[in-house]
Amino acid sequence: MPRWVKRPEGSNWGEFGDEDQIGRLNLVTPEKILAAAAEVKTGERFCLSLPLDLPGGNILNPRRYPPTLSPTFRSGNRPNMNYNLSQDNPSMIDVICDDVVVLHTQYSSQWDSLAHVGQEFDADGDGVAEIVYYNGYRAGEHIHSPDDPNGSGAECLGIENMAAAGVQGRGVMIDLEGAFGRDSKMVGYDDLMQVLETDNVVVEEGDMVCLHTGFAQQIMEMNGVPDKEKLHHSCCALDGRDPKLLNWITDTGLSLLIADNYAVEAHPSREGHGNCAFLPIHEHCLFKLGIHLGELWHLTPLNSWLKTNNRSRFLLTAPPLRLPGAVGSPANPVATV
Repeated sequence: MPRWVKRPEGSNWGEFGDEDQIGRLNLVTPEKILAAAAEVKTGERFCLSLPLDLPGGNILNPRRYPPTLSPTFRSGNRPNMNYNLSQDNPSMIDVICDDVVVLHTQYSSQWDSLAHVGQEFDADGDGVAEIVYYNGYRAGEHIHSPDDPNGSGAECLGIENMAAAGVQGRGVMIDLEGAFGRDSKMVGYDDLMQVLETDNVVVEEGDMVCLHTGFAQQIMEMNGVPDKEKLHHSCCALDGRDPKLLNWITDTGLSLLIADNYAVEAHPSREGHGNCAFLPIHEHCLFKLGIHLGELWHLTPLNSWLKTNNRSRFLLTAPPLRLPGAVGSPANPVATV
């Protein structure tokens, strides 16, 4: 039986195949990779990840906490940190360090998988809404809750599918901070077109679009002691209620949408009408189009270099962790210029 007989308006469900789990990453073809490689002119590299213990605390999301590192343990509860094996065998001279991390996958620089946001939607066409995700994958059948006897996690649409696809392609930088500064601003379609025209930025099918707002740079400057009031009332974010902006995301054929702010889009969004999504760009990208979202990337050093060199394009390599069942992942992207 098909997973759906009715797809959401404006979605691309089924266009990459009934079993597709990577969405618009399918648009990153070998030809697109070659075009991305041609953007490398100097061989300089930029790490686009924040240190994974930033922003610090849990003021951006009360359910997400910084990572905690601890050593593994040997028998007798002996910590595996500066552990000299001569304790067990006098003839051995090795010293071992080994650790474990408890990590909230979307605390710092991150990827959202296509299982991160779904919707109550009548995919069966029977008048009753079900919980479904991109391409009709179902809660309970493909994405499991903790009360499921088989355990919690994403059997389908997990972040490991993105990792296995090999996330590499042409990045395109759009400098919103350069146009609008660090004041809080919802950026709509007309604003975005103004920036693209002024900075001579072109987005083509398969491109990985990066939005620079300065938000992650502010986090770096706060050095692990974030200012809640400042972070919640500063920098640009996309206006997810702007239908022309959503159409632009569809029409460009961009493969990934990335920002250095908390949620790519304004959070909370402008008030909607009737039954509507809490985060409309998340709905549009993750649920309808299969566009993975990157958030809290550290884009400022790369953006500064690109502006100085009158460029906007670069080679982007950004695989998530290949962690089966996870709905998000830390990101440690590298830009090569």
